[in-house]
Amino acid sequence: MRIRIVDAFTDRPFAGNPAGVLLLDAFPEDAWLQNVALEVNHAETAFAHPLPGGGEADWALRWFTPVTEVAMCGHATLATAHVLHTTGAHRGPVRFATRSGVLVAEPAEDGAVSLDFPTAPLTPVDVPEGVAEALGAPVLAAFDTGPNVGDLLVELADEGTVRALRPDHRALRTYSERGVIATARAGDPEAEYDFVSRCFFPNVGIDEDAVTGSAHTALAPYWSQRLGRADLTGLQASPRSGLVRTEVRGARTLLGGRAVTVIEGDLLV
Repeated sequence: MRIRIVDAFTDRPFAGNPAGVLLLDAFPEDAWLQNVALEVNHAETAFAHPLPGGGEADWALRWFTPVTEVAMCGHATLATAHVLHTTGAHRGPVRFATRSGVLVAEPAEDGAVSLDFPTAPLTPVDVPEGVAEALGAPVLAAFDTGPNVGDLLVELADEGTVRALRPDHRALRTYSERGVIATARAGDPEAEYDFVSRCFFPNVGIDEDAVTGSAHTALAPYWSQRLGRADLTGLQASPRSGLVRTEVRGARTLLGGRAVTVIEGDLLV
């Protein structure tokens, strides 16, 4: 069977967030899926198989980090939609049945893909004791992102502070189910992005994620309210970096980006 490595939320190789994508006839046992994800050893590996026609979804989709299955993943969904469209396995909008409900990926004529995800419910919380020390920077505000995302979202003083973070990943494990999203407004009003973020997920085996679509279901409504616009662009300022176009539509958030297949080969087991 064919396995592909796709760089998501980027238009060039070796940037954005890499994901493994494997198209199957059906899902085998969970232990096999987890072992493949561990072997691929990227932030996420996506497994998908076609569903019978006439239902509410076209493909079933699951996501695994090297150590666990997750409830939602944006970049691996984008990578899967990219593989389906570029290989001809599916044409037009694709509806994925997932643990987070039906998620729709719609291709554009220019090659970009728009993902329709549930907007994360943001609940203000007191800044947890010790989180500033774990991040290595003062925290202005903190929010719970709800069960689908499972992170603590924190706003920092400025873009430079976000970029300079060198957190204690072990210490960050105690603050949420998955990890911590650090964000700030873009420092340059003329930049191609409106806000920056970095995402640290030690509880699912990812010290720093390269570009996190699911985090933007919380970042988009947060900055949309702050900046007074529904359409925004986020830059995830990881070493690989990537842009996520966002549009808040009430209970749903659209995440837009491109993807590039960089490796294709045979899985022999």
